[in-house]
Formats: sequence, C-alpha cells, structure tokens
Amino acid sequence: MTGHIKILNDPIELVPLLITFNNTQYKKIYELLNKNWLTEEELSALVGGERVSECLAILKKGNLIEEQWRMPEPGQKPMKEYRTTYSKFRANFQCSMRDIGDVLHIATSNDESLRKVVDGVEQDIASGITSIGDIARKYGVSPIFVKGVAKRVPHLDVKGQGMVLLDRNS
Repeated sequence: MTGHIKILNDPIELVPLLITFNNTQYKKIYELLNKNWLTEEELSALVGGERVSECLAILKKGNLIEEQWRMPEPGQKPMKEYRTTYSKFRANFQCSMRDIGDVLHIATSNDESLRKVVDGVEQDIASGITSIGDIARKYGVSPIFVKGVAKRVPHLDVKGQGMVLLDRNS
C-alpha cells in the first residue's frame, strides 16, 4: 500500500471516487489494487471481469491508479499491471451547493434523463460541438455538470475548455 495522499482541489475530482466506492465490483478492484500490482487479466479472474476495463478507465481518469509494464516470461508479451496510487484522501475546495449537488447526482445516479444527456453530449462532440460552455447552455446545466459527465463516462474527457471522445479500446 502506498502512503500518498490524494488532495482534491476541484469537486469534479470526487466523481471517480464516488463511482468507484458506490459500485461493489469497482470497490473490490480498488481494494485488490491497493494490495498488489495486478494485470487486467488477473483482475478479471478475481472479480469476474465484465467491467474491469471500464473500472480501470475510470480509475485512470481520476488519477487513482498507476501502471507499469510487467516483465514477461521468456516468449511472452509484456502486459500492463496496475496498483492504487493513494491510501489517504483530503478535500481542499469550496463550491456552491448546486455544484456539489450536481457532482453527487452525476456520480451516484442511474436516472434515465442523465443517460439521455450523455447520449446527446456524445452526439454533439461527434458532430463538432466540443465547448463545455456551449454544451452546458444547450442542455441548461452548469459547466460543472458537463465536466462531471466527462468524469463519469469512460470514453469522454475534458481537454482545456472542450470535451473529447476517447478511443473506446484504450
């Protein structure tokens, strides 16, 4: 286990943490990675791997895990292995109740209306509308809400003041 402290300076950084610890399988993956370096295949074998790659993507976006290449046995291919980066957490931010409400809703909700917003945002980004401000105005939500959606969805991310679609295979 590492002794590093995760310092959150932005409420959006809560989203990957809340998603991880609100899902039994993700929490188990995090706990396993807190003890050992493990590959995606090893994690799949330990937790029944349907959502391991999705969990790893969320953990990577939250900077909650580190990765390295495992030295292979002769004749084998090298594989990435992962472990948690932090063992402690500290929050150092202030935000409006509306913003923290949006963050909590995004991280814990299974609401169908949230799925519709995510689908719409993905279509907008694919068609070239990438500005966080423009997307927020279109859906009548705050920029914090839009950034939170990007932290929740494994194949979306924030780059500067814009949104991008990530390769679903990475």
